[in-house]
Amino acid sequence: MSELLRPVADDVRETTEIGRFVTAVERGHGLTLPDYAALHRWSVTEPEAFWSAVATHLGVRFDTPPRAVLGRRGMPGAEWFPGATLNYAAHALDGPEDDVAVVAYSQTRDRVELTWGGLREQVARARAGLRRLGVARGDRVAAYLPNLPETVVAFLATASLGAVWTSCAPEFGARSVLDRFGQVDPVVLLTVGGYGWAGRDVDRRDEVAALRAGLPGVRHVVAVPYGPHTVPDAMTWDELLAADPEPGADPVPFDHPLCVLFSSGTTGLPKAIVHGHGGILVEHLKNHALSWDLGPGDRILWYSTTAWMMWNALVSGLLRQASIVLIDGNPAHPDLGWQWRLAAETGATLLGASPGFLMASRAAGLRPAAEHDLSAVRQIGAAGSPLPPEGYHWVAEQFGPEVLLNVGSGGTDVCSGIVQGSPFQPVWSGEISGPCLGVDAAAVDDAGRPVVDELGELVIRAPMPSMPVGFWGDDDGSRYRDTYFATWPGVWRHGDWVRFSADGSAVVAGRSDATLNRGGVRLGTAEFYRVVEELPEVEDSLVVHLEDPAGGNGELLLFVQPADGTPLDDALVTRIRTALRGELTPRHVPDRIEAVPVVPRNRTGKKLEVPVKRILLGAAVDDVASRDVLADPTALDAFVHFASGTPA
Repeated sequence: MSELLRPVADDVRETTEIGRFVTAVERGHGLTLPDYAALHRWSVTEPEAFWSAVATHLGVRFDTPPRAVLGRRGMPGAEWFPGATLNYAAHALDGPEDDVAVVAYSQTRDRVELTWGGLREQVARARAGLRRLGVARGDRVAAYLPNLPETVVAFLATASLGAVWTSCAPEFGARSVLDRFGQVDPVVLLTVGGYGWAGRDVDRRDEVAALRAGLPGVRHVVAVPYGPHTVPDAMTWDELLAADPEPGADPVPFDHPLCVLFSSGTTGLPKAIVHGHGGILVEHLKNHALSWDLGPGDRILWYSTTAWMMWNALVSGLLRQASIVLIDGNPAHPDLGWQWRLAAETGATLLGASPGFLMASRAAGLRPAAEHDLSAVRQIGAAGSPLPPEGYHWVAEQFGPEVLLNVGSGGTDVCSGIVQGSPFQPVWSGEISGPCLGVDAAAVDDAGRPVVDELGELVIRAPMPSMPVGFWGDDDGSRYRDTYFATWPGVWRHGDWVRFSADGSAVVAGRSDATLNRGGVRLGTAEFYRVVEELPEVEDSLVVHLEDPAGGNGELLLFVQPADGTPLDDALVTRIRTALRGELTPRHVPDRIEAVPVVPRNRTGKKLEVPVKRILLGAAVDDVASRDVLADPTALDAFVHFASGTPA
């Protein structure tokens, strides 16, 4: 049994957004909901009542009221709020005139701050400017931009017109950007000529030129001034905003496309995932209020690039009239303490971080709560990869029981969480608190039967509003159906390997396509990493299993990135084997342990087990992953050498 680190507070009903929601639901529906389990059960067994309560309690404004909450119920193709019209941007721009909406920090230029009034003014001018460029409902606007106030302004202006937004971080090279933007054929490209990174200027003008050449549908290029590198032959940002402001947001159908997000692109051409205005609006209102406990006057700081769904989630803090902190640059420059200092300076009430950042802060001996005034922080969010139990304990030791550690897992596919915590749920060491409200999540075995206290496929058994409208260009829906519904028709297969306890808490054990099958027993990759990376001699690790086509046990390979100056000698190999055997099982002991200079991760920090496995089985590196999506473009080289049998 995991250790209870934080029980539910006695005053949760009076002091939190979810508590006030529960009270309103009980009064409005004549219910008694004594705990989160009862609330969750109601949210998935009575979806019309739940999502209607979300829309009403959290202030969704319909320009045209819906005929129902849920029309067609099956998956795929569930029809939410049929007949309704609204606009995401109208809700995101509804804050008090003089309150601060956006605070932006950068390693390229000085701090920028926008009030709600200033944000509305800039969005109204950008809206008029885009319209002057001929942007109409359904047109695509693409941004090759960092996490800047201008990016938020352009996104909201695009959404206000009913045009469709898509974005990518300028760290990505031209090939991987064209793999994304080329699918949606944008008519306007917003870009920078470069950016600052850890004290140096990065010139991206060649990449911008390649994008212009590779996107024939682009009619206009708008250059945002950022750093010393100027984009030639482009409209400037000031010129775009020079028109008289045009306030407003055009009502669009509930499922009208808001944005196109892209999957990582590490196992093939990225999926162009279309999310709708209404689905993202109601899902993010639910998530940000009831899980993240955000409301007017709060402030969210969560490091993200514009290529990750967490950027969309960060911007959606505006839906709750919470201000947002944008960070652009190297998140660990000039040191790991930078983000903690920003949280103190901005008075962040929700601080989001990657598990890797939390574990690195722990390893470096940082004492953030003692060293900085973080008294405003009520929650620390963590997402992107599993957080080991040691990370839970470190946060509890640093911040005490007053701060909720909210670990979640979800994805780009739903642009939100599937499992995570809330103030109405306890926190257990090493475990995610439970399924999100309105998400009928379960673990199932190979036959699709639910399992408890066993690893299984993570599935969602009922529709949720932020499931994609579809994939761009997938006119008959076949790729969408094959991606999520081919295994069990009518049931969403998410692609994660998970274990739910009888109490509802969850442990995500890694991607199911990276799950190790040894002797007929499935082993999750995350449990390996929890043990191996706790050793002080190990910086990072990656495990893969190569199956034997003849039916044998195959080969279990563990690749280790030693800590600085540490050799992978016989003594360390023995320590690793002993730790895995003692803390897990003999099945977890690898057949071989090899050193690599760096473990490959994508730019959101996820380890690339599947591309590595495919390389070791003989696939060409360019067929399994674009180097542009790697945090370190050289990270796969060592595995190419392993596959070929040549020395690195």
